[in-house]
Formats: sequence, structure tokens, C-alpha cells
Amino acid sequence: GCGNSALSHDLHELGYTDVTSIDFSPACIAAMRARYASCPGLRWAVMDIRALAFPDASFDVVLEKGTLDVLMVEETDPWHVSPQAAAAMRRVLAEVSRVLRPGGCFISITFAQPHFRKPHYAQEAFGWSLRHAA
Repeated sequence: GCGNSALSHDLHELGYTDVTSIDFSPACIAAMRARYASCPGLRWAVMDIRALAFPDASFDVVLEKGTLDVLMVEETDPWHVSPQAAAAMRRVLAEVSRVLRPGGCFISITFAQPHFRKPHYAQEAFGWSLRHAA
């Protein structure tokens, strides 16, 4: 869910020259391709985070910034997430886990408090160790 954020370009400018960004909006992706056409290491794809079209183990790092917050935006009680929101979160995180290479890193930048997100991230099926940084 890159949206129109400059994060991909900022990463490119910091030396990360192999960055793939996705969003479900074709108009957004077209605009980002045009805006950053001068950066050949930036790739843009229209894709649903719940069904990534990437092969298994294809990324060293997956970074999301606020995309998972959208899955929870309609939840009224963060202590008791609806089955639908929990299932959507599980599906996305399963996709992240699938596309990460062994030893890869998933970075999630969120407005949510860690104690609300950790139960979603700390599922045995993902095999992740967790670390919180403020």
C-alpha cells in the first residue's frame, strides 16, 4: 500500500536501489511510475496485499507503513478485534511471511500500540521473533 508516499524514493536516495512498491490503485501506481521514472531501481505494481503475486521467498525485507492500520480502521475495540479484521490481518501477514526469504525482515510502521499488534504478528505459523522500537 505505497500510496503516494515518497518513502520508496527516499529509500532509493539512501542507497537502496532495488525497491518494489505495490498499491491496489492503478491510478496511484501509474502516477508513481511517472513521478519516479528517472529511478530505474524503483518498481511499481498494482497488487492486493492479501494475495501477493510474488514468488515464495523473493524479498529480504518487507516494509509496511500504515497499510495494516487500514485493516483495523473500523474496529471499535482494539482488545476484541472482529473475526473479519483478524482474518484479513492473518491473510496479509501470511503473504508477507511467504514472500520473505529465510532470515528476512518484516518492518511494520504503525500508529497502533505494540500490545495491540503483537498478537497478530506473534503467530507460530510465521516463525518470527519480534522487536519493538519507538
